[in-house]
Amino acid sequence: MKLTRREAISLVGSASIGTWLLANEASGSVKPPALAPGSPASAKRMALIDSFRKRSEGLAGKFEAGRHKSDWVMPYRLYRPSVKGKLPLVLYLHGSGGVGDDNEKQLGLGNVFGTLTWALPENQRRFPCYVLAPQTDRGWIHYQADTADGPARPAAGFGEGARLALEIVDELRRDSAIDERRIYVAGQSMGGAGVWNMLTFRPQFFTAAVICCGGASFDDGTGSPETPLWNFHGEADKTVPVSISRDRIAARRKAGGHPLYTEYPGVDHNVWQWAFTEPGIVKWVFSQVRVARRK
Repeated sequence: MKLTRREAISLVGSASIGTWLLANEASGSVKPPALAPGSPASAKRMALIDSFRKRSEGLAGKFEAGRHKSDWVMPYRLYRPSVKGKLPLVLYLHGSGGVGDDNEKQLGLGNVFGTLTWALPENQRRFPCYVLAPQTDRGWIHYQADTADGPARPAAGFGEGARLALEIVDELRRDSAIDERRIYVAGQSMGGAGVWNMLTFRPQFFTAAVICCGGASFDDGTGSPETPLWNFHGEADKTVPVSISRDRIAARRKAGGHPLYTEYPGVDHNVWQWAFTEPGIVKWVFSQVRVARRK
C-alpha cells in the first residue's frame, strides 16, 4: 500500500485532551537534563537552530546508500563512524517529508535534525556511533487496506515499514561491530508513531528512545514501559494534536514507566528543530546503557 505525502500527513488522528503534563515533568527520581535557555522563539534559542544548520552542511554526503530486499525493497542510508570497536547504533525513522524511494529525502528537509545531529563531528568525537536512516514509501505503522471513502487509516498490528527497518538493524548487528547494549531509536511525526509501534512489538530491544510529535496509532504508549524515553511536542501543533503525546505519556507512567516529557509553548509541528538542538539530548541518549539485551 503506497501512500502519498498528503495521505501520510492525513493519517494523524485526534485523541482526548487527557491529563495536562507540564513541560519537563518526570516521575520518580528521573529528571530531564537542563534545557537550553530562553523561550522557543528567543534569539538565543533560534541561534542554536541556525548554528546546527550551518554545522551539518555536507554531512548527508557521508552516509552510504544501501537497499534492503525483503517483502519489498527498503532504501536506507548508513553513517559509519571512523573509529573501530563495538559502537552504538542510532536508528532514525523519518517523518512524512521523507516518504518515497529516492534514498535522499529521509536525510533532507526537516529530517536533517534527527538524522544528522548524531553525525556532527563534535558528537562523533564524544560519542562515535553508526546512524541508520531507512526510507519508507508506505509509512511505518500498520494501516487498514485501501477503502473507497478516503486514505488508509491506522490499524492495530506490527507495521510493515517498522518490521523492515528492524530487519536492517538485525542485518547490521550480524555484519558490523554494533554494541548490543546501546541500540537507540528516534523518530518524528509519522516516524514517531513508528517508534511507538516498535516499542510495542519489539519490547526490551532498544536501549532508549526519542520521539518528536508521534502521530496517532493504536499504540497507546505502554509498550516496553521500562525503556528510557524522552518525548517532545509543540503545544501549538496543528498537525498532530499535543493531546496525543500527553495521553501516551500519562498511560506510560501509569504502566510503571518513567518517561521524560518536554512540551514547548507556542511551537507548531516542527518541534524536532528544538528537540535535537537541546544541548543535553545527545549525552542523555548515550548515557543509557543496557546490561543485557533481548534478541
